[in-house]
Amino acid sequence: MSKDTIQSDWLQAFRAVASTLSISAASKELGLDKSQVSKRIALLEHKLGATLFARSTRKVALTPAGLGYLDHAQRALCELNAGEELLRSLRTDLSGRIRLTAPVSWGQKVLANCLPDFLRQHPGIEIELILSDQKMDLAREHIDLALRWTAKPSEGLSSIPIAPIQWHLAASYAYLSTHGTPKAPVDLTTHQCFCYWRENADDRWEFEDRANGQRHSVQAHGRYHVNNPEAVFAAASQGLGIALLPDYLCEQAFEQQSLIRLLPGFLPMTRFGSHMHAQAPTERAILPRNRALLVYLQTTLALPSRETPHNPP
Repeated sequence: MSKDTIQSDWLQAFRAVASTLSISAASKELGLDKSQVSKRIALLEHKLGATLFARSTRKVALTPAGLGYLDHAQRALCELNAGEELLRSLRTDLSGRIRLTAPVSWGQKVLANCLPDFLRQHPGIEIELILSDQKMDLAREHIDLALRWTAKPSEGLSSIPIAPIQWHLAASYAYLSTHGTPKAPVDLTTHQCFCYWRENADDRWEFEDRANGQRHSVQAHGRYHVNNPEAVFAAASQGLGIALLPDYLCEQAFEQQSLIRLLPGFLPMTRFGSHMHAQAPTERAILPRNRALLVYLQTTLALPSRETPHNPP
């Protein structure tokens, strides 16, 4: 290889130090001596004619030049990995690790039930599933695919809808027998309301009239704000108030009539959107193993939720 060519192992060393801000940690991650990591960084800096890290006896920090170059280095490594995987896929069965993140509740209730079958179909693939409701930096965390509730997919990422999500208003018989049953969205202003709460904007509920498309906006009030949908479900089941819930949590409760579906003629319009999306940097989305998982999830989770209204007696 020409001395004028930036080598991939230089970029790997740069990315490892940039992500850990430690030569020692990077050397452990790469399985190299610290001197080897330092030499590769020095070669890269010499080739670029720029200082990528500010070093002291105690810490390492990215310089403005290093911070600006990091995204380019990550993309270059992803492209190289994608090319290698494409060539391997032409010769062998699918293999490799898929690093995947998904919301905690949906991941436990839905995703975790279908991934084992995918792994049985592809013995050469390994999945690392990270359940988190926090938005992660996909490049920095080396995430292949992020499954996210969103009505506005992130710019710069490939975004594919993989599973429909419907939202419903629900309450228990005990609550409704004491406080009455709302007949229209405006009635919610006199009730205790709570939802999967992430931002102050989640206290304003939007609905679309299924009959004429008219929009309704109401300010929901309640004494309970939680950032986990299962906690919302538990509160509704115990009669604390009216909840805005995703279908995968409440449909069985509707069938068992432990919860009652409210305002079936009005469609809740949440900032979480109507689908779970798979988002990824384009160079990761095209990897054969990642494409295989996307197709599998779309096929397995394609059936929409049932629309049968459940009205209180």
